[in-house]
Amino acid sequence: MTSHKAIVSGISGRYAVALFELALETKALKTVESDLTDLKGLLSESADLRELVTSPLFSRDDQLKGVTKVAEAAGLSDLTVKFLGVLAANRRLDILGAAVEDFEKLLAHHRGEVSAEVTSAHDLTKAQITELTKQLKAAVGRDVTIDASVDETLLGGLRVKVGSRMVDSSLKTKLDNLAIAMKGVQ
Repeated sequence: MTSHKAIVSGISGRYAVALFELALETKALKTVESDLTDLKGLLSESADLRELVTSPLFSRDDQLKGVTKVAEAAGLSDLTVKFLGVLAANRRLDILGAAVEDFEKLLAHHRGEVSAEVTSAHDLTKAQITELTKQLKAAVGRDVTIDASVDETLLGGLRVKVGSRMVDSSLKTKLDNLAIAMKGVQ
């Protein structure tokens, strides 16, 4: 297997690698993946939880108690609760979001998947996502998971980023390029 350092880096990467290896060793990858998906949802929904994990004004003990209560209420597994406890004890809860993203990258790599960031002017239908996944799999040669987002300023088309490669077929970019070309004509 490729070195984890090639996939993730930094402090969040180190914590994600530790959690990933423990989950792999204890055969709890699916459980931890589900827990982290739930946790990611809780972080996006709750301003109070985001403040608890990012604010330096909370003491180590307050953060530990707070995330433990949230984890228990959410029904997270023991491994995930211990992971949150280690982050809190080391005053690293502020990197929780990045560690979750790094864990997802490690998991995708473990499964042989590659992630594609797709930005469109409007929400894509399931049929469009399915077709796009099929096209990207053919182009990349590996399974592809799509992380779709909407940016209405694109006007139309798509912006697709797979690894370090990016294809921008958005109407906004085409119009910008046309404007630059027209300036050269005058």
